[in-house]
Amino acid sequence: MFFSQRKTQYALRAIYELAKRHGEGPTKISEIAKVQGIPTRFLEVILNQLKASGMVESKRGFYGGYRLIRQPGDITIGDVLRYMQKSAGHSACIACVAEESCPFDGNCVFSDMWKRVHTEVYKIFDGTTIEDLVHHGSS
Repeated sequence: MFFSQRKTQYALRAIYELAKRHGEGPTKISEIAKVQGIPTRFLEVILNQLKASGMVESKRGFYGGYRLIRQPGDITIGDVLRYMQKSAGHSACIACVAEESCPFDGNCVFSDMWKRVHTEVYKIFDGTTIEDLVHHGSS
């Protein structure tokens, strides 16, 4: 529902991998792809998109790759999710399965409940930094 898109999941994994290597210099796409199980060609597109977010930057050349611009403790899961959703053009109602063809046109009985769920889940996302995951994760 909130981050079910594979592209967003891959973006989170890429940011996580860069955070694990923060301060070590640029990391090659092939290395991120290998460790995180992300198709390289898909990762190239995602990281290129993330450059515009102000979270990552790239360096060309033999010693090039990607690195975080911001500190891992300054990037929340919510930051990454919002950026990826915005870049994908997501603004539809989260209460409806058929977003483009919702038969209720904003008068859905479930809408308020889903908005509350969304708000509460984002409190968790916004309270969790990438650094939190680096210190508590193992993948």
